[in-house]
Amino acid sequence: MSAFIELKDVTFAYVLDESHSVPVLRHFNLSVEKGDFVAVLGHNGCGKSTVAKLCNAIEVPQSGTVLVNGMDTKDEDKLLEIRRTVGMVFQNPDNQIVATIVEDDVAFGPENLGVEPQEIRRRVDQALKDVGMYDLRFSEPHKLSGGQKQRVAIAGIIAMQPACIVLDEPTAMLDPRGRKDVMKTVQMLNRDFGITVIYITHYMDEAAKANRVVVMDKGAVLLDGAPRDVFQQDAVLKKAGLDVPQATELSLRLKRAGAPLSGSILTIDELSQQLETILSQQAGRAET
Repeated sequence: MSAFIELKDVTFAYVLDESHSVPVLRHFNLSVEKGDFVAVLGHNGCGKSTVAKLCNAIEVPQSGTVLVNGMDTKDEDKLLEIRRTVGMVFQNPDNQIVATIVEDDVAFGPENLGVEPQEIRRRVDQALKDVGMYDLRFSEPHKLSGGQKQRVAIAGIIAMQPACIVLDEPTAMLDPRGRKDVMKTVQMLNRDFGITVIYITHYMDEAAKANRVVVMDKGAVLLDGAPRDVFQQDAVLKKAGLDVPQATELSLRLKRAGAPLSGSILTIDELSQQLETILSQQAGRAET
């Protein structure tokens, strides 16, 4: 059985003119299963945004194949169905908001798909409730915060009922509160509705919340695995110009200094619990 999204031996370059092009991906391979939550990491220029665009045929490969639920993205007859299957959320929500009222903006996508008006009404209301923006459905988007705008953009994609959402650095322009709100929304969509998520980010703490992390470097996959496994390879990540989550970094330093920490640590809560246990054990030994 094939994967839900497959990039097979993909090569892609941006053409500047007849004699110049910029290679981005070289014989690139990636498979994403239905229901996965995959975070894609990499420094600027590594090709991660290109991967996002390839997943719903904004771009098509120069060689190799991209399949979405068995559909080849080079097949123009399948283009509408591919974009119904895979929705895109970009870095700047202002680039995706097209209407002057929140609920009208969310309705824009399903209207273009030819959905019946009564069904559009149902989808819009449900999508806004899903992202916690229903109470602001009559608001003007330009008056919303960055995080609220991004949740409206996500609601617009949800209303199109895609099986997969690809988010290309959706929190890069947001403050910490906005980033937290968007991440909670994305986790909920994956957990509660089974929507496949491909999440492009440069925030390590966001990537740690996925069930799989793919690290890209120079147009290829450098690491691929569960967050706990990937982020233990801090030397490899740092050589590629990346960090690890703050709690992981601190725990690795403490281990190297001799602290009896166990397992791989991803969050501050995990680290604090282990440190409390160690201190409690040491206090108990001191009393005896």
